Amino acid sequence: MIEICQDIFSGLSLGSILVMVALGLSIIYGLAGIINMSHGEFIMIGAYTTYYMQRIFTEFLPQAWFDLAFYVSLPVAFTVAALFGLLVERLVIRHLYSKPLESLLATWGVSLILIQVARNIFGDLTSVKAPALLTGGFEVTEGLILPYNRLFIIAFSAVIFALVYLLFQKTRLGMKIRAVTQNRNMSACVGISTKQIDMLTFMTGSGLAGIAGWAITLIGNIVPNMGQTYIVDSFLVVVTGGVGKLAGCVASGLGIGLFSKIFEINFEAVYGKVLILVLIIAFLQYRPKGLFPPKGRTGDD
Repeated sequence: MIEICQDIFSGLSLGSILVMVALGLSIIYGLAGIINMSHGEFIMIGAYTTYYMQRIFTEFLPQAWFDLAFYVSLPVAFTVAALFGLLVERLVIRHLYSKPLESLLATWGVSLILIQVARNIFGDLTSVKAPALLTGGFEVTEGLILPYNRLFIIAFSAVIFALVYLLFQKTRLGMKIRAVTQNRNMSACVGISTKQIDMLTFMTGSGLAGIAGWAITLIGNIVPNMGQTYIVDSFLVVVTGGVGKLAGCVASGLGIGLFSKIFEINFEAVYGKVLILVLIIAFLQYRPKGLFPPKGRTGDD
């Protein structure tokens, strides 16, 4: 029973990371029809930003301030990833809206470039030291310890989802994004600048990936191709949950993370991945538009 509880907890923490990564991916794909293969590299940018902020604190500030580096890195990681997203959107993506195949190939090229640039600058392996508050774990019972860093990731993922939900449902920008997603031509007719909304949405999605990279530094090393570890599973989360559906991201992300850990324990890791893919393929045969398909006129497109 203790092992089962430990596996469930590990699956939830993995699912929480997938939710954070997939939120930005779902927003971008739902709005613009862009298959962004470079999304994983924005995770890497957020992680390296966290690493570099820690180096700045170590070299220029008193040791007593060292733990603050991780928390200060959060807004910086979001901002840096969003600015890189702006750069990619202005140079590449804006020419490829509603062109899935072309965007897939172009963003894959961007992905390879960013990976090589990171490798040339930072090398192959670095890491971030977790703050003292997030080291250790909570002992539920003898043999069952829940690490503080993974508890933090689960709670943080819930906060990020709540903030994204409020952004889309309660703000003027969110209303414009939803309008452009549902009907781009009509939105342009009523005075919404669709190009500006595309740019802001891509920046937001890239920034969310940067935040995910910031959180991932708590549980793993930083390598130039770290985004490739999560990008395929994140696409599966988006497709399974329903394109552009925030609730679908949460449900499918937690489900895929949970089943991935359970299958990895009972089977080899490779066979566990195969079983996940088989289950998702079978599910999409039954519900091709995901857990939360579009409703109304958009559902008939």
